[in-house]
Amino acid sequence: MNDPNVVSVFIAGEEYTLRARATPEYTRECAAYVDRTIAEIMKSGSLAGVDKAAILAALAITDELFQAKRAEEEQRAAAAERAQSLASRVEAHIAEADLAGPSRG
Repeated sequence: MNDPNVVSVFIAGEEYTLRARATPEYTRECAAYVDRTIAEIMKSGSLAGVDKAAILAALAITDELFQAKRAEEEQRAAAAERAQSLASRVEAHIAEADLAGPSRG
């Protein structure tokens, strides 16, 4: 099992020291995304504080996650449907060839 990496990040002007199994670069990338999301929310409205902006950022990021999961599920379902359709067509073609009998060359 990998030991966690210790990484310092800044989110909404505060420094956080995190322990993560992910690479430090990935952890910083995630923290930067959260920081940008909070900053966007703070710019867009008159919020009473960073705490509320962090909650709204968490909701916005969760919405993005759920939408991405739904899109992935839809793509998987569409791919499975295409695969099934192709398999049916191949099976039909093989059945036609079998009915035609052996080919004479």
